[in-house]
Amino acid sequence: MAVRIPGINIDEYYQQLGPIEPLIRDDRVTEIMVNGNDHVYVEMAGKVVLTNIKFVDEDQLLNVIQFIVRTVGRRIDERQPLCDARLADGSRVNAVIRPLALNGPLLTIRKFSRDPFQVEDLIRFGSCNEAGFGFLKAAVLAKANIIVSGGTGTGKTTFLNVLSGFIPVEDRIVTIEDAAELQLHQEHVCRLETRPKDINGEGEITIQRLVINALRMRPERIVVGECRGGEALDMLQAMNTGHDGSMTTLHANTTRDALARLETLVLMAGVDLPVRAIRQQVASGINLICQLNRLRDGSRKVTAIAEIVGMEQEIITMQDIFMLEQKGATPEGKVIAEFKPTGLRPKILDRIFSQGIPLPKEITALFPPPPGYKPSSR
Repeated sequence: MAVRIPGINIDEYYQQLGPIEPLIRDDRVTEIMVNGNDHVYVEMAGKVVLTNIKFVDEDQLLNVIQFIVRTVGRRIDERQPLCDARLADGSRVNAVIRPLALNGPLLTIRKFSRDPFQVEDLIRFGSCNEAGFGFLKAAVLAKANIIVSGGTGTGKTTFLNVLSGFIPVEDRIVTIEDAAELQLHQEHVCRLETRPKDINGEGEITIQRLVINALRMRPERIVVGECRGGEALDMLQAMNTGHDGSMTTLHANTTRDALARLETLVLMAGVDLPVRAIRQQVASGINLICQLNRLRDGSRKVTAIAEIVGMEQEIITMQDIFMLEQKGATPEGKVIAEFKPTGLRPKILDRIFSQGIPLPKEITALFPPPPGYKPSSR
């Protein structure tokens, strides 16, 4: 179910959103981009279009922004002219006002389905196939540490939510986010959210601090909505000290770029570590990287599932387990592509086989299980 803010009637809440209320209620709209009071864009079916919706003036738009921000206990003003927040239904919000926004307030809303997408939905959308999800499910059950990598708007949070759905119901999960978006169905979930500075510039609680605190909460899984700073080091250390099965997302365009990005984020922690030591932490802590990309037809797809194999001298070595092979496009411009195994044997198979975790036939056909392997029914 979607994130709800206690004590709020959702219909009355939507009515406070002024001209964009019908866009919030329209399930076809996935993103709303307000550029000043007279330019409202939306994303529908992967395409961005300008609507005829306008705010009366800048003050009306500011009032809507202030309403959204106040509802989640945050603030936006001249001293702090940008803010991350969320709607009562869990949709992600970013707002920027003057003096940073030169031509008027900017409001961006990333909508989430009222019913979070399941594996079957992403397969139907062509984001990934049964074989890919079967392998990832086995990896999650085997407590692989997974990074979901991709650019802006590639569906990282949605994909992380689906992967988190593979976590067994008996596991204690701690989720850590800037703005709470993950919608896990398991019962034993501890949800943590950052807090910005107050009006006096005090009281900030960062993702890094929440990750450190999560380690004291006896977590069996730590799920960080997005690594974007020094918390990457704490996350890596957790993965290397027995907290297997952790997951996070980060911004990168390829699996190799994701490693470079992770290295940069670790350095942002301000700890004077040699690059080789950081890479050793990455190589021993991370098992899989799922790369998401947005193709030229607007579709969001998993383009690679790569496994970190180890290190050779100063370089982290990787191998692609699945790859998206693009084969052209239809006359309408829709990309024709096939997501399939590369034929390289994943190292994590040994852990999966030893625990009797089921695998898709595409994997077992390539890599026959050892004698006596009996997959469980989970």
